[in-house]
Amino acid sequence: SGVSRAMISKVERRESSPTAVLLGKLSAAFGLTLSQLLARAEQGQAGLSAHRRRDQRAWRDPETDFERRSLTPPGAATPLELVAGDLPPGASVAYPAAAYAMIEDQQIVVLSGRLRFTQGGTTAELSAGDCCRLGPPADCRFENPGNAPCRYIVAVLRRKG
Repeated sequence: SGVSRAMISKVERRESSPTAVLLGKLSAAFGLTLSQLLARAEQGQAGLSAHRRRDQRAWRDPETDFERRSLTPPGAATPLELVAGDLPPGASVAYPAAAYAMIEDQQIVVLSGRLRFTQGGTTAELSAGDCCRLGPPADCRFENPGNAPCRYIVAVLRRKG
């Protein structure tokens, strides 16, 4: 995964909060999307149901204050996942190409604010209402160049088998 045993141990013991980059590397190593990795970590908790916003599990990147929420109910037998992102002004989050290897199709819809999305050498400047479809797996960066939070939804379709 490219993550040291010592760092994994710190995260497991809750001595360190995992960053988006670290989680991206771990999910790729297991052949899971980030949502799948987090859902599996949360499955042991009683009453987990993401049907209502108040029940959706959120994760916040300790380095950037980026927040992601899985909108798809955990345990759902579907290759489709919906994830909400809330990226603070001036913040950016990067993911390695390996984090996308198990994905068939992925699209981003910006709900509010501005998003600069870079995949490989291509950059899309997106505003509220804009949508973009990702290309083949490549290193990605989500950046908020604006002065207000950027809120978006990512639709992820996992590869079959």
